[in-house]
Amino acid sequence: MRPRQVGLPARHHISVTGGGDNRTMCGILGLWQLDGTTPPVEAFDEALERLKVRGPDDAGILRENGLSLGHRRLSIVDLSPAGHQPMESFDRRYTITYNGEIYNHAALRRELPTPLTGWRSSSDTETLLEAYRAWGAGCLERLNGMFAFAIWDRRERTLFVARDRLGVKPLYYFYERGSFGFASRPGPLSLLLEGGTDLDPEALRVYLEIGYIPAPLCFHRQIRKLPAAHYLWVSAHGVRQVRYWDFRSIKPEPSWSSRREGELIEELDTLVGDAVRARLMSDVPLGAFLSGGVDSGLVVAAMKRAGIHHPKTFTIGFKEHAFDEGPAAAAAAMHLGVDHIHETLDVNSLLELLPTYIQEYDEPFADPSAFPTLAVSRLARRHVTVVLTGDGADEIFGGYHYFPLISRLSYPLRWRGDTRRMIQRLTGIFPWHRAKLFSAALGSRSTVELFHFLRSVGKDYPSLLDDDLVASTAGSTTWFEQFATAFAMDLRASEVAMRLDAGLTLPDLFLQKVDVATMAYSLEARCPMTDYRLVEWAMRLPVEFKLKGRQTKYLLKQTLCRYLPAAHVHRRKMGFGVPLARWLRGPLRMWAQQLIYDDTLMSRLPLRKDRVRQLYQQQLSGEREAHPLIWSVLMLLCYDQVHRVRSSLPAMAYREVA
Repeated sequence: MRPRQVGLPARHHISVTGGGDNRTMCGILGLWQLDGTTPPVEAFDEALERLKVRGPDDAGILRENGLSLGHRRLSIVDLSPAGHQPMESFDRRYTITYNGEIYNHAALRRELPTPLTGWRSSSDTETLLEAYRAWGAGCLERLNGMFAFAIWDRRERTLFVARDRLGVKPLYYFYERGSFGFASRPGPLSLLLEGGTDLDPEALRVYLEIGYIPAPLCFHRQIRKLPAAHYLWVSAHGVRQVRYWDFRSIKPEPSWSSRREGELIEELDTLVGDAVRARLMSDVPLGAFLSGGVDSGLVVAAMKRAGIHHPKTFTIGFKEHAFDEGPAAAAAAMHLGVDHIHETLDVNSLLELLPTYIQEYDEPFADPSAFPTLAVSRLARRHVTVVLTGDGADEIFGGYHYFPLISRLSYPLRWRGDTRRMIQRLTGIFPWHRAKLFSAALGSRSTVELFHFLRSVGKDYPSLLDDDLVASTAGSTTWFEQFATAFAMDLRASEVAMRLDAGLTLPDLFLQKVDVATMAYSLEARCPMTDYRLVEWAMRLPVEFKLKGRQTKYLLKQTLCRYLPAAHVHRRKMGFGVPLARWLRGPLRMWAQQLIYDDTLMSRLPLRKDRVRQLYQQQLSGEREAHPLIWSVLMLLCYDQVHRVRSSLPAMAYREVA
């Protein structure tokens, strides 16, 4: 699909400094017409403007010989104009547009030869540019950071595009009829394709099964999402994709089972401390999200040890006590001795963020914890520009409730088929919803299938999509099974689940949630628990140090007991949730009903209207607790209305839930 054409001189470099919009973050954009045709000016400029929310401090465009590179900058390190992008190397052979932070860039400078003209800035952008000059694609193995970037080699006429190991920073691309484009978000990138984009039926199916869209899928059929730990090599000969790092085949170390627990705690504490210390590099104010949980508590404790004596920490609480982590966060803050800032919201004030939620997530996104993430990001941005978070620990250290559950449920997978079928029939007789779910789980044929069932939003409910679409596409189980083919042999069921979460759920659900929510308020989020050294260590850690009985994240909790009382550390996990089921029966009821019973809106998508509406009525009546799947449908409808049709949504009349 050929982008729209507009005439332009062969070389053109534009710099626009400053910006009146306070909502930002770093965003990158590029378009290369491999035949040398001039890329479209208006469409490219409009796409870059769409990324302004990710970077208001500075903007730049490089145009030459069929190539356009764009950048929107949120200044964190080296606030001077010397950090301007796209940045050229001293000899003008290489040009980079880059989003992220390289935490070890000062150490890398000591390894690199000094450029002939000397270092022109203190920015990690220049370090990355020279690292590529020195080591080529091998530079990725030396980087410790979060990043998505593209480097243009003017001499060889090649483009090198890469994404960080864990997928903290997003990157989307297309390659169509001799045109290659990339961007931080799919919405702006779609503007560079003439006639827009089509819905990807496989991405739609996977989304309605698990609530998110894993790489390389994208909701736009013509666009792909570059998986974490991959790079692209683009030339006149085409596009080559390469994985440069892989945790999946790392084996747990059997010898560690005989090591003293105290020794492992010391090692883990040191690794977390190093990861946090590396992420304190900043020339702007820095703080942390602090819930009442283990992960953020350990991160903040490490900040204190690193010399940040009174870091600012931020928490959102709710008037609904079942969802309020405010008191637990305040208790942790008191013990840790930090400058804690807390805001309590009611249902109305949180739902006021719904337009922002729908606008900023420019792919269907069904995790309602994006609401409090947006709210705490808005709160934090009033005080700081960078925050540290605890994201990533649950996936690599076994923090979710279904990890012990999948261990117990995996035993019936070894039973003979007729025995399992008999137990399925018996448990399926009971009227309770959980008994029916247990019966359905017993139908899994493998650990991966069992994980998929426990992680899915639809569970045992029939597909909400047209039968023809289901018959012609692969479901999310297929993607999970394909990802698991590279796993180390003889992993336990819970270890398989953790690696599936770390490789798929973490980058494409949770890290995307944090990236979009924080950038909506010009806030940079850094996630120490995704440090690749910590991930590799966690993969080697035997599972008995992660799960003990029904206790999750065992070793991580024992480590935090160094800094917080054991009673606080071992309190029941709450998560960053919202009262979504109550909202759908209360303040969102009429709004949701208008969307679900809008025949015009529903007919634009390949949905089974009868099943969607039946499920919605079951949710309202209390017959079935299906709010995750209902919310996925609602976010799909909102996406279609706002991003594809570009029309308004029904108005919401909030009212408190009793």
